[in-house]
Amino acid sequence: MTPKLFHRPPPAGDTERPVPRWATRLAHALPLLLLPACLWRLPFAVHVEMGQVQTGGMPAYWLSVPYVLGLSVLTEVIAILTVGLVRGWGEVAPAWIPLIGGRRVRPLAAFVPAVLGGLILTVLFTAVPLGDDRSLTLYGVVDNVGYSSDAWELLATVCVAPIAAWGPVTIALAIAYYRRRTARPANTAVCHGTSPTADPPGAQRRPRAEGVPRS
Repeated sequence: MTPKLFHRPPPAGDTERPVPRWATRLAHALPLLLLPACLWRLPFAVHVEMGQVQTGGMPAYWLSVPYVLGLSVLTEVIAILTVGLVRGWGEVAPAWIPLIGGRRVRPLAAFVPAVLGGLILTVLFTAVPLGDDRSLTLYGVVDNVGYSSDAWELLATVCVAPIAAWGPVTIALAIAYYRRRTARPANTAVCHGTSPTADPPGAQRRPRAEGVPRS
């Protein structure tokens, strides 16, 4: 029996309209896509430099430990919340949430924060290489981090590079969510194979008088 390295996400049958398969798979894969970056930064909490050539000193443990742990946990929590864009609890608030529990979530109430968050994440984690070991980021032109060996640099790239897709993936899922929630219902007449000009159900035609010649 061959082990299954990749599992199919559970079917989301609790939504008002069917969710595209690509959106379901992408939303469930996002937390796994960000997990390597979260694990990569954990050793820095205890001053393990992971092959980086640091020019400055490391912060104190009382600052680095809660900051690194909190950042990693927050990253995964936000990624898991993105799954709500393809599940029913993203359309109707769970009953255990105070005040809004059990109420229908308006499409814009989920779409706008998701798009704004995706844009912010895209800007934060996008770096344009400029050459000479420099890149253009949100903070301006910065020097690229140096590593003590190519192996450490390759490991860092493999772990950290996928986080650049976080913002675009969130925006794509938000657009698919909004289009699904605001789509017009299908024409019931066409779905049932009837003509729009046909008599409504239960309507009775007037009986034609016998013996009246047709014109």
